[in-house]
Amino acid sequence: MTDDQEAQDKNMTVAAIPPMGWNSWDTYGASVTEAEILANAEVLAGELLPFGWDTLVVDIQWYEPDAHSSAYRPFVPLTVDGHSRLVPAANRFPSAADGRGFAPLAERIHAMGLKFGIHIMRGVPRQAVHAATPILGSDVTARDIAQTNSICPWNTDMYGVDATRSGAQEYYDSLFALYASWGVDFVKADDMLLPYHRGEINLMRNALDACGREMVLSLSCGPTPVAEAGHLSSRAHMWRTTADFWDRWSDLRAAFDICAAWAPYAGPGHWPDADMLPLGRIALRSGETGVRDRYTRFTRPEQTTLMTLWCVARSPLMLGTDLTRLDDETRDLLTNPEVLAVLRDGDGAREVYREHDVIVWTSRLDESSTALAVFNVGKDDRDVQLDLRAVGIDGEVTLRDLWSRSDQGKASGTTGMHVEAHGARLFRVQHLG
Repeated sequence: MTDDQEAQDKNMTVAAIPPMGWNSWDTYGASVTEAEILANAEVLAGELLPFGWDTLVVDIQWYEPDAHSSAYRPFVPLTVDGHSRLVPAANRFPSAADGRGFAPLAERIHAMGLKFGIHIMRGVPRQAVHAATPILGSDVTARDIAQTNSICPWNTDMYGVDATRSGAQEYYDSLFALYASWGVDFVKADDMLLPYHRGEINLMRNALDACGREMVLSLSCGPTPVAEAGHLSSRAHMWRTTADFWDRWSDLRAAFDICAAWAPYAGPGHWPDADMLPLGRIALRSGETGVRDRYTRFTRPEQTTLMTLWCVARSPLMLGTDLTRLDDETRDLLTNPEVLAVLRDGDGAREVYREHDVIVWTSRLDESSTALAVFNVGKDDRDVQLDLRAVGIDGEVTLRDLWSRSDQGKASGTTGMHVEAHGARLFRVQHLG
């Protein structure tokens, strides 16, 4: 067995289906607090966990004491331990005081039946490099492993790590050992993919394998070269295929091309990630698009399109909504078990047809049934007459509308349907005979 195949086999035990959960970025930017994490966790556990939404992720800059929005403050002091590792800012995460890190918060999250995740940046903290802070398990300092010309273009917290230097692997080993001691289940590693940092991706995966705890490794942010799919499939459990996705029709329209290109590489343990779901109430303190504290700008048909495409393409589902203000419409969108079964059970998802603003995807659900998604990306409602044979569905079938959870009767050869502008229909096609 090759090393890559062994790594892929390990991935399958950790992320056999696309991860589902909640991430703090779309609502709180870099400024989320422990109290806000716990408030959202209560809703996640109480209302969405029964439907598979089981992971809570604290996004970027939990180590920045005075973070206030999605706007990063450049070159500010961060909370760093004596071994060059970022630790939670205790004024925002009080349970982290006295060197306890995220262990107390993770314990509370686990007690709710949830998994606990954190965001990290590639590299080593600049201030640890400037102070020549030691690297645990080695005789070198942060200054010795830093690649000071490898800098994130949108955040000043870190220098890159030169993967060829002595102490580089020990640094990442110490990071993941720390996260394992905290009880972390999910690590979202940022500034990894654009440009593609193969050396640090390998260091990070080596460290994960050595830490003694199963964790999902999620890499951000894209767009990511499709040519790296083979390497990513053995190194990470999920990886971003796009730049930040927001509640704009232009972003959702572009996602069709991106999902189609990456669909062949999705499978147990390795999931192309079309990014977070900006649904419900968002942007309380995340002003990345210039509009604060808003209900998603996606229309209701667009929200259905978003969920349908992500599920049929089998992208991980990470919510950005403020769960403390979860409304009934958004809850209904997120808790349809028949739609979520397409995400869980699908196989071989692909775009099979595209013509006149109609895009069709299929995904095999089992030996006798297929998921059929029909999208209208045009600006006007359409009555679609679909040739089932043209999308690989032969013979007599029954159709069940998964969004309305209603049986639509039998069809053979062709079937007609109404699809709203920017909307979608999703069916379970049961093959007869």
